[in-house]
Amino acid sequence: MTNGGLSYGAQECSEEEARLGNSRPFFTLSLESQYSPVVQKSGECVAADFAVKSACSSKYFPALVLERLGVHMNLDDLARFKELDSQDMLGQINGLPDQLNLAWQLGQSLPLPEWKNIRQVVIAGMGGSAIGADLLAAYVFSLAPVPVVVHRDYGLPRWAHGEETLVVASSHSGNTEETLDAFDAALSNGCRLLAICTGGELARRAGKHGLPVWTFPHAGQPRAAVGFSFGLLLALFSRLSLIPDQSSAIGEAVTAMQAWQEQLRPESPTVHNPAKRYAGQLVERWVTVMGAGLLAPVARRWKGQINEVAKAAATFEFLPEADHNTLAGTLNPEDLLMPHTMTLFLRAPSDHPRNRLRSDLTRQAFMLEGLNTDVIDGRGNSPLAHMWTLILFGDYMAYYLAMAYGVDPTPVTALENFKKALKERG
Repeated sequence: MTNGGLSYGAQECSEEEARLGNSRPFFTLSLESQYSPVVQKSGECVAADFAVKSACSSKYFPALVLERLGVHMNLDDLARFKELDSQDMLGQINGLPDQLNLAWQLGQSLPLPEWKNIRQVVIAGMGGSAIGADLLAAYVFSLAPVPVVVHRDYGLPRWAHGEETLVVASSHSGNTEETLDAFDAALSNGCRLLAICTGGELARRAGKHGLPVWTFPHAGQPRAAVGFSFGLLLALFSRLSLIPDQSSAIGEAVTAMQAWQEQLRPESPTVHNPAKRYAGQLVERWVTVMGAGLLAPVARRWKGQINEVAKAAATFEFLPEADHNTLAGTLNPEDLLMPHTMTLFLRAPSDHPRNRLRSDLTRQAFMLEGLNTDVIDGRGNSPLAHMWTLILFGDYMAYYLAMAYGVDPTPVTALENFKKALKERG
């Protein structure tokens, strides 16, 4: 605890540190019947309607157990995971490093015209397809000589016309109505066009007009295809010579993801698994994720995964922008903010030094107001690795949060019902 703010550690520490309470001590968080927070040092037992029990070593750290309204959830109970996870979302997350690598390799051989003199790129997409575009735009920001705009809407910007504009229509299903509308607008405006999808109406329309279609094999939810939605775009930019070849960067990122994955998989017990412990501290809290630069879209990805996988509330914020507005909103409503929120700060060695300073000072300011915070650092030796190791961590964390809430991580009934209602009204 620092000046009234709570900082929850989810990394391992030694047995000696556990005894002395040094080096990011763990806390036991208890939310009582009225959800007022009770915090005790690690190792102490709290009896409450809802509790997250944690400590610092395998000797002291039992399996993370959540007790809420009589429901018992052990985040090391893999049999229970299988009962809840009806469509194997866990398998999709486990396969993310391989998916990213496959997308990059696939993108080297798909059909592509000899396009030259591209002056701007618009990537039209929604949801899981758009987040891959966000990640791409952030990654190539300092590499590509042309502007890259991610378009989440119908139509196109007025300036997007002629052969100097490349429009990439990205839709997992190929049936996203906003993306199809943007595709039609690009046709009318004489733009260069490329479609990325698994099939559907987008593939049909592109084929009808003799336009390149990049299809990829994926039968799951769009959010689980983020490796494809990013990796194919990265390959496209490389083949168009808009950025240098990324083969070595992809290889290093995949290796870093696989290395951290050994600690994040469900087989890794809670004492060794930071993703499980972070999930535990998010239960019954409104989560805000902050990131800067390359990690701004990663923060957005974490927010979306918490929403869709765990069916839980979350928001995202970008630094340095948050320091010009959000930072002022840490006072009211006081009874809601302190016990019921958690702000996670994403960091990486590739952060701009001023953004790193801003992240640390912003977190400190939150803690001074008594707000719950924590920090997660990307791994690996390159910006791409920093980005993708944090994406992998966030996916596992959101999955374990779904398990903690006892919900199936795959179905998104609310979204499907909304699409149905929209269709019924024309």
